Amino acid sequence: MTGGRPRSETSRLAILDAARDLLLERGYERLTIDAIATRAGVGRQTIYRWWASKSAVVADAALEGDLAPPLVPPPDTGDIETDLRGWLRAWTHRLTTAESTGFILALTAATADDRAIADILYDRFTRPHEQLLRDRLELARVAGQLAPDAPVSTIAGVLIGSMLYRVLSRQAPPTADDADLVVGLVFHGSGNRGRRTGI
Repeated sequence: MTGGRPRSETSRLAILDAARDLLLERGYERLTIDAIATRAGVGRQTIYRWWASKSAVVADAALEGDLAPPLVPPPDTGDIETDLRGWLRAWTHRLTTAESTGFILALTAATADDRAIADILYDRFTRPHEQLLRDRLELARVAGQLAPDAPVSTIAGVLIGSMLYRVLSRQAPPTADDADLVVGLVFHGSGNRGRRTGI
C-alpha cells in the first residue's frame, strides 16, 4: 500500500512498530505523524515519502501487526440459538476492550478515503469473523435448526454489524445483554406476534 523510492527496512519496521504502539497507547485521534516519527527515530519527511497519510501508516501497521481480535469459531452443541448467544457475547466482550475499540476506529478511518485499503483490511480482519459465523449457520441450516431458505449471510451480517455499529457510532458500548437481544430478535422478531420456532 506504499510507493516511492526504496526504503530502509529497518526504518520501515520502526515506523510500523511505533504506529502500532502509539495507536494502542493513545487511540487514533491522538496519534500523529510527529509522534510516530519521534518514536521511530526518523524524520516526518521519511514517513510522508512512503505513506500519503496517517491512515495509510495505520493500515500497513495493522496488516503487519497482531492487532485483530482472535478468530474463535462458534461452538456446535446442537442448539444454534444458544451457541450464537454465547459466541456473540464473547465476541462483543473482545470487541469492546480499549485496544479493540481503538483498532476498529483506526481502521475505519484508514478505509474512509481509499477503497483498495478498505478491501484489503476487510479481507484480513472482518471477513474471517463473518465466515466463521456463516459456516456455523450453514451447518445449522443443513441440520434443520434453521429454515431451508434461511438467509445465512444476512443473519451473520446483522449479528456482527449491529455490535460494530455501536462501537463506530461511539455511543454506549454494546454489552452481553445487547448480544442476547440481537440474537433473540433474529430468531423471534420483536415478540409482538409470539415466539417463533425458527428462522
